[in-house]
Amino acid sequence: MLKKIVTGLCLCTVFAAAGTGGHLNASTVNNETEMAGISVVLEQYYESHSEDKTEESPETVVPVAISGAAGMMDSVVDIYEENESVPAPLEEDTEDAQVPETVPEEQPEAAPDAGAQQPADQAVQPEAVPDAQPAPEVTPEPVSPYANKGISIAGEYVNIRKKPNTESKILGKLYRGSIARIVNTVGDWVEITSGGVNGYIKSEYLAIGADAEKVAGKFGTKIAIVNVTTLKVREEMNTDCTILTLVPAEEEFEVIKEYDEWVKILVDDNTRGYVAKEYVTIKMDFRHAISIKAEREKLRRQREQEEAAERERLAREAAAREQAAREQAAREAAARAAAQNSSSGSSRPTSSRTGSSGSSSSGHSSSSSGSSSSGGSSSGSSSSTSKGTGSAAASYAQNFIGNPYSYGGTSLTNGTDCSGFVQSVYSKYGVSLPRTSSSQSGAGSSVSLSDVQTGDLIFYSSGGSINHVAIYIGGGKVVHASNRRDGIKVSNMNYRTPCKARRVAN
Repeated sequence: MLKKIVTGLCLCTVFAAAGTGGHLNASTVNNETEMAGISVVLEQYYESHSEDKTEESPETVVPVAISGAAGMMDSVVDIYEENESVPAPLEEDTEDAQVPETVPEEQPEAAPDAGAQQPADQAVQPEAVPDAQPAPEVTPEPVSPYANKGISIAGEYVNIRKKPNTESKILGKLYRGSIARIVNTVGDWVEITSGGVNGYIKSEYLAIGADAEKVAGKFGTKIAIVNVTTLKVREEMNTDCTILTLVPAEEEFEVIKEYDEWVKILVDDNTRGYVAKEYVTIKMDFRHAISIKAEREKLRRQREQEEAAERERLAREAAAREQAAREQAAREAAARAAAQNSSSGSSRPTSSRTGSSGSSSSGHSSSSSGSSSSGGSSSGSSSSTSKGTGSAAASYAQNFIGNPYSYGGTSLTNGTDCSGFVQSVYSKYGVSLPRTSSSQSGAGSSVSLSDVQTGDLIFYSSGGSINHVAIYIGGGKVVHASNRRDGIKVSNMNYRTPCKARRVAN
């Protein structure tokens, strides 16, 4: 294109000379130094950009016949204006030749380039939003369920005081592993509430928040709460295995182990089985604080139980000694009578019959006396048995609620299992029962489950075999030695499906 411009300029010179009537020759052209300079510069520029070989469109071709130099220059300007890549008008020489290098700065795209910074800023903005508002940090809910709770990590227990100092009155105790809710913080002390006790504990004896969460599994007990009307407890983790028992809604059981879809629970005594995880709600259960008043009452009741048990033991031993003494006296009397009869018979035959008759009468009397004495004891025992009604037994059994469970044990105060509990309770009223729940299920007389009375024994089975027993206390409830977690407790009679009932007391 530049070459055509040069040609056009040269033609302008020729036509200008012709228009003035002058003769056109080389000297005339050469004398036009200004035009020659433009020609040279444009030629150099063209050669320096010779790599652009693209032909211009026909609309940019310079007309050959134009009258006058001014008209030719106007045509040249029009050509430049039609070409958007070259600014117009062309009024300077060398500087105008360099204009194409600065065209990008004059292009209207400059404004969009400035505006193009906005998408970059917007692209950065979404990255800043998560950093400024991370979900775990901005949520008002505590990250840990133990954020406002503390678990006692004291050696045995820590005192709960009325005020935040060691000289203040002791209101209660928070035993190791027991949980409390944090109410307030006062320096090195925290105000807590637990088990109906509100007071202050030094914070060093508590694991709080994240620290409490770490030790929760060590001190807490995982509990499964049934959330359907009736739930099957199975022998294995599948629906094709044996059903051990049925448990009703809202009953709570200790979790032995948790799996993806199943939960192994402890029902009672030695009954363990699996329930579908989707049908239970799992929570953590902890011990709580105990007030000084409640602890003293608990210790008093325990002492009374122990003293009563000791009195009963001594009474049984005394009764056994008395019975043994009576039996021994009866045997001695019988031996003396026999000796006398033998002696009288050998010395006087006639009198012997009389003596014998007398002795016999005496011996009979003695024997009757001994028998009467023994019968008196039997009558006393019968009377005791008559008084040992189911109502009295049920009432007596509730004195031991809260005492520990111990597999194979029979102590109402120090630990017993279910059958040992029933056996020990009824022994107070002279009712002798076998040792195991299975064998106890054959004692007394059968009773319909819909017609049970206070003091009746309620039996439960697992997989068809009886393995647990409780005492009915009325109101649809039973008292029993349940398991190692709960000890002796009161439950609904239908906390699991009962299989039979027996009446063992008058």
